[in-house]
Amino acid sequence: MPFAFDNSYARLPEAFSARIEPTPVSAPVMIRLNRELAADLGIDVARLDSPEGLNILSGNRIADGSEPLAMAYSGHQFGGFSPQLGDGRAILLGEVVGIDGLRRDVHLKGSGPTPFSRRGDGRSALGPVLREYIVSEAMAALGVPTTRALAAVASGEQVIREGRVPGGVFTRIARSHIRVGTFEWFAARQDHANLRLLADHVIARHYPEAREAANSYRALLDGVIQRQAELVAHWMQLGFIHGVMNTDNMTVSGETIDYGPCAFLDNYHPKKKFSSIDQQGRYAFANQGPIAHWNLTRFAETLLPLLNSDSDKAIPEAEAALDAFSNLHQSALQRRFTAKIGIDAADDSDWNLVKTLLAAMAEGEADFTLVFRQLANALESGNDATVIRLFNETDAIIAWLREWRARLPQAARPAAIALMRRTNSIFIPRNHRIEEVIQAGNGGDYEPFHRLNEVLQHPFEEQGEFAEYEAAPEPDEVVCATFCGT
Repeated sequence: MPFAFDNSYARLPEAFSARIEPTPVSAPVMIRLNRELAADLGIDVARLDSPEGLNILSGNRIADGSEPLAMAYSGHQFGGFSPQLGDGRAILLGEVVGIDGLRRDVHLKGSGPTPFSRRGDGRSALGPVLREYIVSEAMAALGVPTTRALAAVASGEQVIREGRVPGGVFTRIARSHIRVGTFEWFAARQDHANLRLLADHVIARHYPEAREAANSYRALLDGVIQRQAELVAHWMQLGFIHGVMNTDNMTVSGETIDYGPCAFLDNYHPKKKFSSIDQQGRYAFANQGPIAHWNLTRFAETLLPLLNSDSDKAIPEAEAALDAFSNLHQSALQRRFTAKIGIDAADDSDWNLVKTLLAAMAEGEADFTLVFRQLANALESGNDATVIRLFNETDAIIAWLREWRARLPQAARPAAIALMRRTNSIFIPRNHRIEEVIQAGNGGDYEPFHRLNEVLQHPFEEQGEFAEYEAAPEPDEVVCATFCGT
């Protein structure tokens, strides 16, 4: 078989999951197989790219060694607690160990109903499959810790959403699919024995260094906080808005997961949101750091019985860990955003320079990606016109450019230009391009999907033949809302 499975999660007690096989689809068609990723995972690419592999990736056949299951978890969704969520339209097929020695999950989305489906059909529309493939692979190329896309398959069936639309099955790869919500599942049931098993499993899999600490569970909490503080800063450096930062969508491995109503900024504004279900802007662009801290507080609460059997001692222990988040996140933000303006060894005045630029961008309705990318060209050429023309209101940006140039002495400019060009991407998965891909894919045309994927694999490189993909949307192309696909 193409996969050499070794399934550690399936060996945990039955309270962790429900054993369930995928529901077959009628006429699967392979849209795209990530052959490079498959090879990195030690998978037999030729066998995976065959009728046998297609049957496995569509859920029509159970591979030898697979132990399919739906994972149990709870979650805080938009601030309200849901004690039972779980994989309602996804199934973990098993785990493989890649050529780098790291263990990863192989996970089907859109594979049919499970005991956690809550009356849902367990299927995925094709559009969300194409979106997640594009965005997760683009994020990987941008250097962001993320789940990966192994395959996109058209199911040959229709699913009912607001109407009948083509269905699909997505194969997702992750360091694991264990979420803050997985810990909440056991904490809500006061199942401390399985909570400890889960924590030990996560330490062994993701934080082995924690075993050497005086309190391994505090070290686990510290590690998750560190990774999430850095991850969300990385999102924001790129203008990415996750859109649905519920605790069941936050991994303890520190990977980005669940590209549902996600979007990238066009014109910058700190309160920008796209998700159609985020009516109050809870998960707007600038709220992502505070929401990560809120989610991590929920995680810390689940660990209290493990941190110390005496709650009077456990709570201060958790609070001390959580208190570190703001400084960790702010430090990561400052490092990443000052690099975007060409400053490596930055101080507080440089952060003020960043904030002034962002304020000018919000006032001038300027495109986030284009402004930062054009700064390097402006510094190199001595001509600010390419930056200024991106702003509807120009007084603030003209004053800012003058101050910025004064901050960068002539001798420092070659290094600043190089830093900006490796920090500020040219190409992002722009929302209107994704919508074009989805519309074409729903009509059976996958060429735009393949082309966009190829462009996004080299986000920092000039690609003259694909220059149109750099552009911001025209007024009639602007995407105002994105949808989760369920």
